[in-house]
Amino acid sequence: MKKLAGAGVFVRREPNDYVEQLRTDSLSVGTYSIPAGGADDQQPHHEDEIYVVTTGRATFVTTTGTEEVGPGDVLFVPAEEGHRFTNVTEDLAVLVFFAPPYSGR
Repeated sequence: MKKLAGAGVFVRREPNDYVEQLRTDSLSVGTYSIPAGGADDQQPHHEDEIYVVTTGRATFVTTTGTEEVGPGDVLFVPAEEGHRFTNVTEDLAVLVFFAPPYSGR
């Protein structure tokens, strides 16, 4: 067992911040923070992802749809699907689960 201290807590760094809190052979977990008004410039990943919004509000846009998101929302993005957070109206922090572990390209 391991407690992931700081996971899901917003960290203000410009422009955005990603901190990995756990890596195993089968998955990785990290926290992605985007300040209010910030831009998300991420590219599609080779891994499946689950996002859990812990704080903040934004619009989540993928090639298959758009959703308004806030605390408690859970999103699934399959590997290679284009996606990003837009219209970040409150400092946003999301837990990100990658399977297999994030390769970082």
